[in-house]
Amino acid sequence: MYTQTYKVTGMHCASCSSVIEKTFKKVAGVASAEVNYGTEKAKVSFDPAITNPHDLSKHIESLGYSLEIPQPTEHAEHVGLSQSKKEKFMEVADMRVKLFSAIPLAFIAAFMMGWDILAQYRIVTEMTFTLKEFFHHLLPIFATYVLFVVGKPYLMGFYRFLRYGKANMDTLIGIGTIAAFLYSFVVTAFEDALRPIMNVDYQYYDVTIVVITFITLGKYLEARSKIKTGDAIEKLLGLQAKVALVIRDEQEIEISVGDVKQGDLIIIKPGAKIPVDGVITEGSSFIDESMVTGEPMPAQKKMGDAVVAGTMNTHGSFVFHATKVGSETLLAHIIKMVEDAQGSKAPIQALADKISAVFVPIVLVTAFITLCVWLVVGSRYVGFSQAISFGLTSFVGILVIACPCALGLATPTAIIVGVGKGAKEGILIKDAATLEKLHKVDTVVVDKTGTITKGKPTLVHIQNFSTMTDNQLVSIIASLEKKSEHPIAHAIVGYAQEKNIALSEASDFENIQGKGIKGAINGAQYFVGNAKLVSDRALSFDTAKLNEYTAEGKTPIILATKEKVIGVVMVSDEIKKESKQAIMDLHALGIKVVMLTGDDENAAKYIASLVGIDDVIAHVLPQDKLEKIRALQAHGRVVAMAGDGVNDAPALAQADVGIAMGTGTDVAIESAGITLLGGDISKLVKAIKLSKITMRGIKQNLFWAFIYNIVGIPLAAGLFYPIFGWLLNPVFAGFAMAMSSVSVVSNSLRIKAKKL
Repeated sequence: MYTQTYKVTGMHCASCSSVIEKTFKKVAGVASAEVNYGTEKAKVSFDPAITNPHDLSKHIESLGYSLEIPQPTEHAEHVGLSQSKKEKFMEVADMRVKLFSAIPLAFIAAFMMGWDILAQYRIVTEMTFTLKEFFHHLLPIFATYVLFVVGKPYLMGFYRFLRYGKANMDTLIGIGTIAAFLYSFVVTAFEDALRPIMNVDYQYYDVTIVVITFITLGKYLEARSKIKTGDAIEKLLGLQAKVALVIRDEQEIEISVGDVKQGDLIIIKPGAKIPVDGVITEGSSFIDESMVTGEPMPAQKKMGDAVVAGTMNTHGSFVFHATKVGSETLLAHIIKMVEDAQGSKAPIQALADKISAVFVPIVLVTAFITLCVWLVVGSRYVGFSQAISFGLTSFVGILVIACPCALGLATPTAIIVGVGKGAKEGILIKDAATLEKLHKVDTVVVDKTGTITKGKPTLVHIQNFSTMTDNQLVSIIASLEKKSEHPIAHAIVGYAQEKNIALSEASDFENIQGKGIKGAINGAQYFVGNAKLVSDRALSFDTAKLNEYTAEGKTPIILATKEKVIGVVMVSDEIKKESKQAIMDLHALGIKVVMLTGDDENAAKYIASLVGIDDVIAHVLPQDKLEKIRALQAHGRVVAMAGDGVNDAPALAQADVGIAMGTGTDVAIESAGITLLGGDISKLVKAIKLSKITMRGIKQNLFWAFIYNIVGIPLAAGLFYPIFGWLLNPVFAGFAMAMSSVSVVSNSLRIKAKKL
């Protein structure tokens, strides 16, 4: 099976997505189809031997939709502003022209309508005969233009319903406004003949004009707002460099980034964007990686360090060789992941989808039944003339207010904004289902190494028993250790380099297997190693103190001469500075934190006590972590697992939400439901907060989408007329329908402003 996502053109409402989805699922060779109204995209899995994208598009073209099938172009991801986005802007611009042409006509119609209503209550004097006749002949012209030019999409919706039996929101608006227009036209054309049997003073040209204008206004505002919901993708696309300065044939030449090849040497000058992923071969600099990792401080980069496409060089020049280009870069992966997540459906959307699928047919039936009830039952109490007027008002009102658009937008718009906000913070969310599950998490399981700690040994403490300075002590140890390949040796040498401590050349170097090393510096012989080295030489030293350090997860490195111990340095996997605050923040959210590690239990418990972790499970092999996750789930816990995304893969997959602590270009983006770029555990707290904010936004959206219809449809049907005399004017129904979609999208956009 081949799975691909396509842009869909012609979608105007939530029921459109249901129609397209059902049509695709009936096509031979299609395994599954998922159509998202919020992103206007269709994700289809199909057998290429049986069907193809062009064939799929043909199946929906007769219904007024089509698939945008991309042409294969080299490095298409470097275009920056997608063609579909440009087309969306053009569509919005065309909608704006039609809307602005209809607004003055709607204003005149609303003015006339308001005057009539106020005159009935004797608030103003009745309109003069001349003025009434003038508008009597002007409004049909206005209504004809608005219906057949501005309202063309709704007429086409009605036409497709008649021809193919497929109904959507456009169908409802089309039937309602055509009914109002045709009724008014017949009354106008046969006014004298109809006067004896019905009230010909009531016409609905103004309803046709104002309703279509209001709905077009709502669609326009909705379309503009939906473009804003995709700002995150647009900003990520904007990060892509357009050109690169490469060295070819020993010359510097500027080429399009799409022409960069793996292995090219690329020159980066101050203020330049990095065009592709690579490794620095010459020079150093500080690079602003904030838009990829979410870290505000520029990161220092030197020879051998990896650089990422889309990041910005602040100062200094360097040369790097390209390792990943085009769609292989980290930025391209991030863009693809964010697009896929924004287009995916959250489980909570299933209810809205089911309702939208049956909504339009139910509304059509309800509208016709209401009209019949008014004509058959209502005419007995208010007379036929009034009954047909009320019946038509109810008929049009129901069709207009019953808009499933807000229902269809409730979930996807919040997901689009939430996923986009996460990407800006360096939180990559794989799909909407993961974002939804995260807000239910009550237990977070973390690995120690690389999650709570930095994941590499660091010199953390110096104990000096001699008359020399601490720097002199470190200089001797580092001068000997620089000949060693052990990670602890690298930590000590790295500390000396960081502190600008001068090193000396060691002579008579010897590796003492399992104990340490020895060598001479400036004619004096020194020994560097563990407690066994000291005890073998029968040197006096308090080993009880060493045991305390070992219990804390620290590794003591002892410096001694032939006669005595002169100092000890402690090397440890240092706790990340943000770990303690992150654990406190998780506790504030009511979440239990468990450390799952393969390290020594005493060391793990000591680290846990420093940061405030609740429980520790130590001596766990990677393959056993999965069983520990299952055990927590068996006790009813909803578990999120944060690990490195590689050796923790089985446990990440078993957890309700798997979170990969990604660092730089080595991030395993596909290994978990959520990836935290830079490996910052504080982003885990932000991810959970983002999930809670997004889910709250979705629930608010669904409430507003449902409440409009729950209140509006009975009111429009005239259910309250016998009791209170209330009847919903179709004009107010049109306004309510427009505002329902706008309010839902606007509420989703509020997520952008929320602080994580």
